[in-house]
Amino acid sequence: MINIKQSQTIKDVFTVEFQFHADERGRFHEMFRKKWFPQRTWNIIQMNRSDSQAGVLRGLHYHHHQVDYWYVIQGSMRAGLADIRPESATYLAQQVIDINEDNRIGLFIPIGVAHGFFALTEVSLMYVVDNYYDGTDEHGVAWNDPQLNVNWGIENPIISKRDMGNPFLKDIPPENLGAVK
Repeated sequence: MINIKQSQTIKDVFTVEFQFHADERGRFHEMFRKKWFPQRTWNIIQMNRSDSQAGVLRGLHYHHHQVDYWYVIQGSMRAGLADIRPESATYLAQQVIDINEDNRIGLFIPIGVAHGFFALTEVSLMYVVDNYYDGTDEHGVAWNDPQLNVNWGIENPIISKRDMGNPFLKDIPPENLGAVK
């Protein structure tokens, strides 16, 4: 049986611990079933892969119209999450989750939760989403925002110019956070 756990820190974030079936030929496991997340009516319509060298930090990003579901294919990463939904019971909560080849888990990230990852090693991340890529729904908040205080455990990551320009949460109008109605 797979084990689905709701985060005790951030509402609506879930991790999935997979059940592996192995024999002398190799192993098999299911990575996703729509029914694992009955609280969300969604259809996977796009799958993406992100490859990063060790030391790269991507994020923090958030969307108004897209759920993410992450799975590490190879390597090791630290996912950073921050609840920036003003209407949420866990508003401003932050969490980090290490995901690697030893603890392969799926990570369900709802709309309005800022998310990113730090590549502890060279890492390949596969993620599925429930909306086509739309640049107008790509938003960011500073990875090192003192208000969010995501405990990355790092000091000098490699960051893209785009992510370096992400504002602090205090500089984002509240109507630009959370799910857009």
